[in-house]
Amino acid sequence: MTTTTPPITLDDVRDAAAQIKGVAHRTPVLRSRTLDELVGAEVFLKCENFQRIGAFKFRGAYNAASRLTPEQLARGIAAYSSGNHAQAVALAARELGTTAVIVMPEDTPASKLAATAGYGAEIVTYDRYTGDRVAIGEALAAERGLSLIPPYEHPHVMAGQGTAALELVEEVGELGAVLTPVGGGGLIAGTATAVKGLNPGTRVIGVEPEAGDDTKRSLEAGRRVTIPVPRTIADGQAAETPGELTFSVNRRLVDEIALVSDEEIKDAMRFAFERLKIVVEPSGATPLAALLAGRAGRVTGRVGIIVSGGNIGAERFAQLCGSGSS
Repeated sequence: MTTTTPPITLDDVRDAAAQIKGVAHRTPVLRSRTLDELVGAEVFLKCENFQRIGAFKFRGAYNAASRLTPEQLARGIAAYSSGNHAQAVALAARELGTTAVIVMPEDTPASKLAATAGYGAEIVTYDRYTGDRVAIGEALAAERGLSLIPPYEHPHVMAGQGTAALELVEEVGELGAVLTPVGGGGLIAGTATAVKGLNPGTRVIGVEPEAGDDTKRSLEAGRRVTIPVPRTIADGQAAETPGELTFSVNRRLVDEIALVSDEEIKDAMRFAFERLKIVVEPSGATPLAALLAGRAGRVTGRVGIIVSGGNIGAERFAQLCGSGSS
């Protein structure tokens, strides 16, 4: 019988929390009596839309980048991302006094492209439906001698993302379940490592858009499954296959994957704006959508939600949340 050492542990998440302290924000936890009554549970929303760059991604990016050697920092950092990791690496590079080159899809929302450039990064675009961002990013990093920080396939990135859930449990206490978005799997891997390490009985529920159910299919198959590039409003969750490292964690620790439709995501964004008075991007709204639509089964007691981000332009937000949106 052989055993496999997990890529991250609760101690790694705690170490990441110490590493990013004073640089990343300790984001607020919101409550809503209306939400509690609608879903029949006590819901605690960890609002990473108030994190630096507007999403949880800064936690992992800074945790990884800040551990590079002075020589590596002098040469610069590379990354590939659909938007939030791009901004996170760009800001982390600026904080650490180095440069960043980011590979981004041509159809990345304009607000995310502008924000990434605004942090000082050089942007290299590609077609997400025909190009391989990993191959492009690795080739670019090798050519220029840059340190590549991927969006989820990195222990320091995964551990950094888990600090949001660690803070949530520290603030509100033990939870019966935690819901989090799933894209490449870094956020839920870090989340599951943190909450299961603190309380093995906590259910960890991932949420994917219906069109991007690669992790659900992979967990059901017991192996990583690749799907066509998802077409969904949740652009941050348009993954084709789970990461190798993240899947090694998630197949052990994740209890369930729920799926939500684009319409349910829009409804959740609208609810968050009208009732909670917060702006949430589509990917960040998927756990709330699952709860509101009953997609995660009967969830009762004390429930945590990782609201992963709020990076969406005003025009796009109005298009998705306004009456007759498409």
